[in-house]
Amino acid sequence: MDQPLRCVFVANGEIHAQQVRTFLEAAGISAAERGESLRHTHGLTTNGLGAVEICVADVDVSRARSLLDSAEAGTFRLADDEEDAPTDDGGVPPQDSSS
Repeated sequence: MDQPLRCVFVANGEIHAQQVRTFLEAAGISAAERGESLRHTHGLTTNGLGAVEICVADVDVSRARSLLDSAEAGTFRLADDEEDAPTDDGGVPPQDSSS
């Protein structure tokens, strides 16, 4: 990444940071981790000592935050899941009338 990076998420520890970074990268957004080095040597995750910033290029900030917000809200769906997602008519998916 040659562009300046902006923080879009602060993870609590290395495992959480890797999950978030991988989620963004799976969506085509390059991400980098930046944080306290003690998390590598001591595994500290209390009182902000294990905080890890997930950073993306300026051009990806809006999309990254949108993806993270949808995941946090529980509304994120994979493309294959779109047809299985609940509808607005009471949360019941449409029935297949071909059977």
